[in-house]
Amino acid sequence: MIALGCDHGGLELKNTIIDYLKKNNIEYKDFGTYTSDSVDYPVYGKAVARAVASGECEKGILVCGTGIGISISANKVKGIRCALCHDVFSAKATREHNDANVLAMGGRVIGAGPALEVVKAFLETPFSNDERHIRRISQIEE
Repeated sequence: MIALGCDHGGLELKNTIIDYLKKNNIEYKDFGTYTSDSVDYPVYGKAVARAVASGECEKGILVCGTGIGISISANKVKGIRCALCHDVFSAKATREHNDANVLAMGGRVIGAGPALEVVKAFLETPFSNDERHIRRISQIEE
């Protein structure tokens, strides 16, 4: 199951991602926000991060205006490796090399079409399990 969250700046893109997940029969849990009213992104970043860290959800996707604030918030949760990605290469690399478990994007930075390609790459790319990457992730988590 994929955990989803956004602030008001990411609502439109989050809803586009939900349509993509539904179309591809991918289970998800939406942690909000649900309206365009101004909200604080750390609430949603941490909610998604906690769901992933606890094992309730396998991966997470977060969207705020830039993707920056919400990714910083998510990375405060132990066990989360949230990567801000706006291109397919970065999304694949962060899964292969960092075993990132949360993807962040900026709803005011990336268009819907490219964003869905990033989501697809993030969800479909496995971790490499290379020893060097396992070692580096361990160093990050220390």
